[in-house]
Amino acid sequence: MLARTFRSSAAAPLRRNAYAPTFRRAVTTDAASSHADPETVPTEDDKPFEVRLSDESFETYELDPPPYTLQTTKKELKQMYYDMVAVRRMEMAADRLYKEKKIRGFCHLSTGQEAVAVGIEHALDREDHVITAYRCHGFAMMRGGTVKSIIGELLGRREGIAYGKGGSMHMFAPGFFGGNGIVGAQVPVGAGLAFANQYMGKKNTTIALYGDGASNQGQVFEAFNMAKLWNLPVIFGCENNKYGMGTAANRAAALTDYYKRGQYIPGLKINGMDVLATKAAVQYGKEWTQAGKGPLVYEYVTYRYGGHSMSDPGTTYRTREEIQRMRSTNDPIAGLKQKLLDWGVTSEEELKSIDKEARSNVDKEVAEAEAMEPPEPTAQILFEDIYVRGSEPDFMRGRIPEENFYYTQADIPVPKEAPAVART
Repeated sequence: MLARTFRSSAAAPLRRNAYAPTFRRAVTTDAASSHADPETVPTEDDKPFEVRLSDESFETYELDPPPYTLQTTKKELKQMYYDMVAVRRMEMAADRLYKEKKIRGFCHLSTGQEAVAVGIEHALDREDHVITAYRCHGFAMMRGGTVKSIIGELLGRREGIAYGKGGSMHMFAPGFFGGNGIVGAQVPVGAGLAFANQYMGKKNTTIALYGDGASNQGQVFEAFNMAKLWNLPVIFGCENNKYGMGTAANRAAALTDYYKRGQYIPGLKINGMDVLATKAAVQYGKEWTQAGKGPLVYEYVTYRYGGHSMSDPGTTYRTREEIQRMRSTNDPIAGLKQKLLDWGVTSEEELKSIDKEARSNVDKEVAEAEAMEPPEPTAQILFEDIYVRGSEPDFMRGRIPEENFYYTQADIPVPKEAPAVART
């Protein structure tokens, strides 16, 4: 009895502390939270002007916040709007093709999360590196992959970005290392990319992205440890879309402040629905890592409108009202559109023209991808991409000798290079 009384009294203060209220300003997910004085917006498209970010754009951990002002131009803002519309249009096309059973297998869409991919890319140079998980189509496009090559990949076509053999989860472009299907496994690979840059004396930054569902994986923390020991130029970024598969974040993680998970690594939580806040944060992180200050841990607070994948309706573990509320009040595209109009950056007519151009360009490339001929079901096509072309062995062993495949270089067709063009 005495022991029980002692244990109870000793534990009581801990319980009180654990549930003590904390007073701090939470990061907003308002996509239209940035401000600019219309009188300061120049008439020229390429002349910089200042945008003021919301005071609720960031939360910090052992880190001074990024500047709450951002230099941009009318041209860049309109390009951001175009990029987000194009990414969403491409994802909607993938949704349609999957439902028509033209896309098979896994397919994870990022509808609602466009501001993360677009904001990150607008803060980077082509020499920087990005690696992410399986919700990767927008990143592949922003890194230079064409819509045609991405949709072609989903359809399993030879002109796909990975010759039709990678599918939804495995897409690559210059400076973009996937699209990786093993939960959390891309994080140590990202640390390796950063180590390679540091070892070779390059001033590149690596962005290693993962989801809130992957945040509890052991290899994530192992990568944190190595990156801090070696002060690697890497930003680890958790795309917190609130649900890991069908499980709410607070049911899967004891600490849902993912930006604090680095413990000994400074962290930053970001309004991932505001493309400008995302860009400002990554610009700041890039300067930090390139100055030799070591890694950072970011958390992009965002939201996916669809399910975890196309096989998940996305409404069994959350309400339709919640999804509709996020669509109607926090949409990244609608938020930027409102700001462009409020600031006098563009007119309603010009925005409609940008919308039409983005949709038309995407629809054209989707149609071209659909018109591609499927590959011939031959052993040559099956085996030709196991090795780098020209380095194949004499044969690939089958289960029995009769199933061996013998490489004959002259007989191996070389598919067209998957197109990867720079974003204008």
